[in-house]
Amino acid sequence: MNEFESLGLKGGIWQGVLHRDAPPGRLVLVHMGSRLAEACATPEPEGGWAVDVAIPAERLSDGVQSFLLLEDRGAEGEPPHPGARHLASLTLVAGALLDGDLHAELSLMRSELELLKKELRRLAAEPG
Repeated sequence: MNEFESLGLKGGIWQGVLHRDAPPGRLVLVHMGSRLAEACATPEPEGGWAVDVAIPAERLSDGVQSFLLLEDRGAEGEPPHPGARHLASLTLVAGALLDGDLHAELSLMRSELELLKKELRRLAAEPG
């Protein structure tokens, strides 16, 4: 089981549970190498820590966007420290570009499958 369990994105807030007894260090939301926000961690009555962080609307756009949740011991407002611990990632896919991306990916998969079928047929036909 992962230490961080993502509960998904609701109303622009990424929610999850950090399964550990000790309080976490600073939790930082990162997108494209930039620090966006710091997550809030509150103790859960049954153990662990409830974590939530707002995804800034201005960072949402067509295509694929990946957000990272990192833990370090830095001060508030600082960029993540080198060696910050990666806890989780959230990938969002949206917009008109999505159709083209999916069609291109499907076409690539079909080509690779055809290549694999040819190679298997060749291997099966070899005497030996």
